[in-house]
Amino acid sequence: MIAKIQSRAIQYSTSILDALKKMDAEKCKLLFVFEKELFKSILTIGDIQRAIIKAVDLSSPVSCIVDLNKIFASDVENLDSIKEKMRRLRAECMPVVDKNGNLVDVIFWKDTFSDNPDLETREKIDLPVVIMAGGKGTRLKPITNVIPKPLIPIGDKTILEEIMDQFENIGCNQFYMSVNYKSDMMRFYLDQLEHKYSIEFFEETKPLGTIGSVSLLKGKINTPFFVSNCDIMIDQDYRDVYDYHVQNKNDLTIVTAVKSIRIPYGVIDTGDDGLMTGLREKPEITYMINTGVYLLNPELIEEIPEGEFFHITHLMEKVKARGGRVGCFPVSEGSWRDMGEWPEYLKMIKVL
Repeated sequence: MIAKIQSRAIQYSTSILDALKKMDAEKCKLLFVFEKELFKSILTIGDIQRAIIKAVDLSSPVSCIVDLNKIFASDVENLDSIKEKMRRLRAECMPVVDKNGNLVDVIFWKDTFSDNPDLETREKIDLPVVIMAGGKGTRLKPITNVIPKPLIPIGDKTILEEIMDQFENIGCNQFYMSVNYKSDMMRFYLDQLEHKYSIEFFEETKPLGTIGSVSLLKGKINTPFFVSNCDIMIDQDYRDVYDYHVQNKNDLTIVTAVKSIRIPYGVIDTGDDGLMTGLREKPEITYMINTGVYLLNPELIEEIPEGEFFHITHLMEKVKARGGRVGCFPVSEGSWRDMGEWPEYLKMIKVL
């Protein structure tokens, strides 16, 4: 096996969940799949996301979902031909195989080109972004006694700038910011930046829940729009979320994270008369967690009551009750970083 991909190699029999965990551990979005020593294909995060959306059991082997018809390069092709193929496909890497299908080399985009394949060549979208930044950040006291949570530093920037930069990179230019606590400080800080974001502030004079203040935007947004909490980062191109939202004709799409919890004990199943019916040793349970990022159709703003305390979960229930579509776009657990509490914030700044 080629040494430079050894840490990213998995077997055909590896479970989908274990493949997702390996991506998180290696901080990558692509793995190389082998059946013993025989190279089969590559597995991308997109393959796994599509499988989750189709409700494929995550304990299933990756052989159930891996695409065996992906385009690779031949060992008789010259480098210019391979580079052209990579640009056309926006491929993070290009496996090079011989006539027998053996993997002889892998050419990575980052080692060959200076740009980012998706940011440079993929069509951008210009959708409004609403950032919910009005909370008091009580779980991050005492630092939030001094500065509002969105202005807490993450490296050389604030968490707010990191979030906005990510959306700007895919073409989103209009931001709406729901503010309340220490809003003057946020306005002042953003005004001092050399890079001027296009921001319209709107203020809730009383707590209105996780989505209630968006009722103040009635008549201002007429396209699908993103809503993001101000304390999370997700390593995901949000254009994929938009494509999923449109293709599935969703009213509302939630970005969800795959969260696995291992029970550190043997779990016993019982039936009538307390008789044991089964025993599972340290089972692992997988959930889909709400990350705090959403994509909404503009008509939903009309369904948010004005001046009332209203959570995003209330809106989801309202949409479901009338027969609307609430979709879930999955990301890996490691792709989602939450700084809402001290342990998570400290973990986040170590990551960045």
